[in-house]
Amino acid sequence: MDPLRIVFLDRDTLPASIDIPAPAVPHEWVVHGRTGPEQVAERIRDADIVVANKVVLNAAVLQQAPRLRMVALTATGTDNVDLDFCNQRRIIVSNVRDYAVHTVPEHAFALMLALRRNLLAYRQSVADGRWHESGQFCYFDFPVRDLAGSTLGIIGRGALGEAVAEIARAFDMRVQFAARRDAGSPAEDYTSFTHVLRTSDVISLHCPLNAQTRGMIGAAEFALMDRKPLLINTARGGLVDERALEHALQTGQISGAGFDVATQEPPAPDHPIMQLLRFPNFILTPHVAWASEEAIRAMAHQVRDNIEAFCRDAPRNVVAGFHG
Repeated sequence: MDPLRIVFLDRDTLPASIDIPAPAVPHEWVVHGRTGPEQVAERIRDADIVVANKVVLNAAVLQQAPRLRMVALTATGTDNVDLDFCNQRRIIVSNVRDYAVHTVPEHAFALMLALRRNLLAYRQSVADGRWHESGQFCYFDFPVRDLAGSTLGIIGRGALGEAVAEIARAFDMRVQFAARRDAGSPAEDYTSFTHVLRTSDVISLHCPLNAQTRGMIGAAEFALMDRKPLLINTARGGLVDERALEHALQTGQISGAGFDVATQEPPAPDHPIMQLLRFPNFILTPHVAWASEEAIRAMAHQVRDNIEAFCRDAPRNVVAGFHG
């Protein structure tokens, strides 16, 4: 076998301290820290395999890579790749799966707990001297609520949604999984999308971003949230209309929100989601829910395994390009 030219387009999206194991096949490994949109076509032109995390691989650039046979994603999400084009060209696209089944649920619960117990507000008030000024052992400026006994609505029932449900049950929360919005009659063990919005104390998003889910939580959905829930989003920014989220926070339609994602990453200073940081009941983290050291190591090994499986003509974790 001639050495494969493997091009990693955005190595800087992973910590430098994490080793990316090389596949046990003859290859030339070309690494770029970052790749701008105007650089993609040139950098993949002679590639046999492209490794990418967030770089957009659309039809316009993919059609300029005649040798390309595989895209090895270092993520589960595939919304940055034109899967239809890859199917037409029989370019195998493999993602990584289930590597974040601990880190993402733990992050989701960190956001829930911080908001439900007003941890950030209390921390800031202590720093501002309020504890000393109170003259007693504690004070009650901000409400504190337990998770136990509350209802968690989960949208998305993959490995992450199920892992979140398992933790929720350990907290003695009631769990309900939302059916698809367009489902006429929910399947067994699912609750209608509308009922989940109306009856949940916390709503956590764990679904992919696609044509069906983009903007799935907007003004109409916030208006249905009778119990003023917390909204937790560790999935994708495009699932929620950020302008509608601002209105929901401002008017008290929800009691708070914890987001690890945005429609633009990184968001510009004037991006709508950055304006939400003025609300004390809004937490934004920089898309790090997936990024525990343990999870990233597992992901890196999966990428190597996916490439080696492709080279054995037994591709795995295939989301496009496989025709039997």
